[in-house]
Amino acid sequence: MQEAPAAPRRLNVLVYASSAQTRDRVIRALGEHPEPGLAIDVVALDNDDAAIARLDEGGIDLAILDGEAAPSGGMGLARQIKDEIDSPPPVVLLVARRDDAWLATWSRAEAVVPHPVDPVTLANAVTSLIEGSAAKGGAEATAAH
Repeated sequence: MQEAPAAPRRLNVLVYASSAQTRDRVIRALGEHPEPGLAIDVVALDNDDAAIARLDEGGIDLAILDGEAAPSGGMGLARQIKDEIDSPPPVVLLVARRDDAWLATWSRAEAVVPHPVDPVTLANAVTSLIEGSAAKGGAEATAAH
């Protein structure tokens, strides 16, 4: 008798960007299954207050934040999440300028991905952080910047 395939692991991913175009690019780059056995449910928001409120509710496994969002950028929001949210999820920060990657250290983002969003680079960052979190029992993952 053949075993039924295991249900994919479902992740809730918060995508924050003030630009609808950026949110759409990130969502399309992620796809519904960035790797076999992994399914993504996206919560897309364009407002930092809404993002904090949603994170306060819990159940978000990963946050992808646009460092170029306005008026509140993803770098400041990442730091706020790490300071104010109990058990914050890992954060992927999108940056437009390579020179801004160092700010991820200040923001405490676990990974940095450059604009324009490349689907392979984003999927690698996401799966690396998720696998790192799972291996540490949900503890904060560390990724090379």
